Amino acid sequence: MRRKRSLSAALATAVTAVVAAGLTAISGGTAQAATPLPPRVFAPYFEAWTGESPAAMANEAGVKHLTMAFIQTEKKGSCTPYWNGSTSMPISQATFGDDIKTIQARGGDVIPSFGGYTADTTGTEIADSCTDVNQVAAAYQKVITTYDISRLDMDIEVDALNNTAGIDRRNKAIKKVQDWAAQNGRQLEISYTLPTTPQGLADSGLAVLRNAVSNGTRVDVANIMTFDYYDNLPHDMAKDTETAAQGLHNQLARLYPDKSATQLWAMIGVTEMPGVDDFGPAETFTLANATQVYNWAVSKGINTLSMWALQRDNGSCPGGGARDNCSGIEQNKWDFSRIFAPFTSGSKPPTNDFSVTATPASGSVAAGGTATTTVKTAVTTGEAQKIDLAATAPKGIAATLSPSSVTAGGSSTLTLSAAPEIHSGTYTVSVTGTSGDLNHTATYTLTVTGGGGNECTAAPWAASTVYTGGQQVSHKGHNWKAKWWTTAEEPGTTGQWGVWQDLGAC
Repeated sequence: MRRKRSLSAALATAVTAVVAAGLTAISGGTAQAATPLPPRVFAPYFEAWTGESPAAMANEAGVKHLTMAFIQTEKKGSCTPYWNGSTSMPISQATFGDDIKTIQARGGDVIPSFGGYTADTTGTEIADSCTDVNQVAAAYQKVITTYDISRLDMDIEVDALNNTAGIDRRNKAIKKVQDWAAQNGRQLEISYTLPTTPQGLADSGLAVLRNAVSNGTRVDVANIMTFDYYDNLPHDMAKDTETAAQGLHNQLARLYPDKSATQLWAMIGVTEMPGVDDFGPAETFTLANATQVYNWAVSKGINTLSMWALQRDNGSCPGGGARDNCSGIEQNKWDFSRIFAPFTSGSKPPTNDFSVTATPASGSVAAGGTATTTVKTAVTTGEAQKIDLAATAPKGIAATLSPSSVTAGGSSTLTLSAAPEIHSGTYTVSVTGTSGDLNHTATYTLTVTGGGGNECTAAPWAASTVYTGGQQVSHKGHNWKAKWWTTAEEPGTTGQWGVWQDLGAC
């Protein structure tokens, strides 16, 4: 992607020695058949230098496929690939191996991406760095066989677009790997990620594809970065995506005259930047834009929908500029991912669901006083729905919610009033959110001090006694009422839906 990054901030300092002999010869390696990607795939970029787990984040965001960024050499002139150019992150099962296996076990996969802004401006993109075509091909093969993947991405931009020797080496190396994969019955796709104008590829990007054609290199996906135009013009980012892709379609038609219009659309990918891009607020990709692009992408039958990057898909910096970890606009976490995720072939739109939490989850109040907490809701899958909120509190505690219904993602204030005569002790208040057939509950623990009240008068609970519905006992400073027949079930351990109802402290 075109976002600048500091190598010193992104790379770890530990060094692990990896010798060049670790790269298999292009005629060797394991050629087991990786599972091909679906004909239509949403594969957002994952920033691999952050220390986060790609499997955990993909699961939380509800996406099956990731484009993993980036692979490059440690320094110019090297032929050894590393994640982020860091010698502490070699191409091996020890680096992301378990995460990738987990993603694959869930029915998804990753697309390792070579290049990126930093590599393309420092000469560490592997085909710019390494002058031996066979070693470049061996690096590609090592990634394929180490992680058992079926697509590689080449992110080529800035200086790498003008390195004609590197462009030619890259395509020659890809052709060697494609021949190796074909000879071994292995599925392999190649995508080129390139900067674009709102009218299609600039000539420098088109030259990369022309060179591929001249080398007999198959390009399966031409993926355009539909952001960071830097032309000081007003932009409708969704409309610009459509016109850029149409321009690319026209360009591909001239490069591949034997392909039908449908086949050409199936070669196209688009990558968006959620929210404010690097240029600034004039180039802001909104949630409404995302919905428009999704519908357009489905109607055209394009191959790949992506975004830079998964870590940006949250609203933690509204009103700000472009950052690697937030979108700069008001949004819920994973809003863009939820819009784009059903694009993947065979996926179904996620079921609407939500969460309810109390923040803080505990507090204290003097008898006769009040305490408040914020009840927060969030979309966990699907779209935001109306949630009705209700509070259940023990005797002596009055609970009110304002408002009593919210749209998922909204908040309510829970106010708790302790009666003057309440006994000192700890009380549990429950807040249940209901939307259709779904309900989720959060609990809040309130400690009351300075209270009066009566001593426990009910008989103490006994484990050997049989209790029937309606009978009351005292246990650990609280009165409890049995909801139905029970024995040997300790009050306070059966949960709010269990047999014992907490009548409050005594």
